[in-house]
Amino acid sequence: MLRPAGVGLLVLMLVLSADQLSKFWILYGLDLPDRGSVAVLPFLNFTMVWNHAVTFGMFGGLGGAGRIVFSVIAMVVACCLLVWMVRTPSKLTAACVGAVTGGAIGNVIDRVRYGAVVDFLHAHAFGWSWYVFNVADSAIVCAVCVLLLQNFLSDGQQAS
Repeated sequence: MLRPAGVGLLVLMLVLSADQLSKFWILYGLDLPDRGSVAVLPFLNFTMVWNHAVTFGMFGGLGGAGRIVFSVIAMVVACCLLVWMVRTPSKLTAACVGAVTGGAIGNVIDRVRYGAVVDFLHAHAFGWSWYVFNVADSAIVCAVCVLLLQNFLSDGQQAS
């Protein structure tokens, strides 16, 4: 049976692989940069966006330096997360930290390789449109939500 760190590393590799494979297919299989946008479902498009900033376009004014700054910060955070992943006794925590780390590394690979993060998932419905994101972003957000829920529920049990 896998130890927590092994579970975390497995999830890290799964997220990183899914992220990079999906981006490779979007860029070179579907050729989304030339197509711009492709309707997949009534509420989902593949829409090509090169994100030169961070979440929701924040700090986009850093120009070319942003690529280096964001990559260095993300790798420092990833190293800290790896320490957390190795030290936690919880498999769920390790899996979530692995997902966040895999997503962060996936986006760093994009910044180094392309100069920007490849975003392509565009959810929309009834005139509402969400920001364009990718598999790495999804893994990070879902894992953080699970970590917050886990923390909230465990605090409730300790108070009883």
